[in-house]
Amino acid sequence: MRITLALLLFFSLNAWGEADRRLVEDLVAANRILAHEGVLAEGWGHVSVRLSKDRFLISQAVAPEMVQAADLVELDLAGNPVDGKARDLYSERFIHAEIYRVRPDVMSVVHTHAPPVVPFADSKVPLRPMYARSAFIGLGVPVFDIREAIGETDLLIRTPAIGAALARALGDKPAVLMRGHGATVVGPSIQRTVSRSIFLAMNASLQQNAIALGGPVTYLSPEETRLVEEREGHGLKRAWEAWKRRAMAPGKS
Repeated sequence: MRITLALLLFFSLNAWGEADRRLVEDLVAANRILAHEGVLAEGWGHVSVRLSKDRFLISQAVAPEMVQAADLVELDLAGNPVDGKARDLYSERFIHAEIYRVRPDVMSVVHTHAPPVVPFADSKVPLRPMYARSAFIGLGVPVFDIREAIGETDLLIRTPAIGAALARALGDKPAVLMRGHGATVVGPSIQRTVSRSIFLAMNASLQQNAIALGGPVTYLSPEETRLVEEREGHGLKRAWEAWKRRAMAPGKS
């Protein structure tokens, strides 16, 4: 007999304390939303949520569209499972660990390989905000070039030292592009980080389309950025519930 996704989530949630159950549910949903929206596509990328000052929750090395509550594991800031059990973990979990180490304001991290952002990481054309939902880009989105920071590598963030270099490049910004790789996005909640990840990729596509039209392009001004950011998150609950309903619908497991 087929066990529905809802039942799997229910039984898996019982393994967690009451205080963490909502975070578990949200993290499962975030993985599936980002996969459904094409931000974590073809099994690449990952999303995490902070549990405490020095602990965070992330999936084992599972394709995001397949993540269930039973796949989630609590890691420390060294990138190790708190319970000491051996698991198949994402090699780039140090992105999350090192950002949480230096950014106490960050409650969630997404690492994406979304193709639309790569041209802006690999060229001298800066990513600029074109759309109200992506106004956070106006706060600054630096580019991390691993070759300049570390030397020749396979471009992956495989060690704490490389993760720390990425965290330094991110600084106090909401996102950082990664040359030849993708981007990392942060936020004060898992909903905001998911939203930013979706609209970062959308803005990159819109900007490329606008540039291709020829002629000058009008971007959001610094004041518009400030005013939109003052209310960032307004209406997000509606969007989150819609994304979640689509991503968690029967047949999506």
